[in-house]
Amino acid sequence: MTSTESRAAEITMTSPVIEQGGRIPYLYTCEGDDISPPLQWSGAPVQTRSFTLICEDPDAPRGTYMQTVELAQAVPTLPELPSGARHGRNSAGDLAYAGPCPPPGKPHRYFFRLYALDTLLNLPPGITRAELEKAMDQHILAQGSIMGTYQHRP
Repeated sequence: MTSTESRAAEITMTSPVIEQGGRIPYLYTCEGDDISPPLQWSGAPVQTRSFTLICEDPDAPRGTYMQTVELAQAVPTLPELPSGARHGRNSAGDLAYAGPCPPPGKPHRYFFRLYALDTLLNLPPGITRAELEKAMDQHILAQGSIMGTYQHRP
């Protein structure tokens, strides 16, 4: 947690396909089409200049699985999108959304965490989570999250 996270305002996040705490549909996983799910939010402060979205799996056996993605369904796997949004490097080393893909066993939790920032970060595609968090420090105005679960199909 960065020093500004603890005092950040709350953003409400929703999805037409993920109910808070519910199962992530097959379509958005490695066993389906592996496309990014649509997400919406409200409550961002008027001072917001940019957003950062991180998807993480704290139940992953190799530690938190993380990526930065845009919000539309089926975001193209380009380092920089036409909107100017940029992908961070996920834990698999790719510059793209990689849907839930837990090993067989218990369900994993997937947190989509959104941060409203008071600045444009202007970071290159492919940065690491540590680089992103360092750049975000002292710039978080508000945050929100939505969590879904997924269990590998036998």
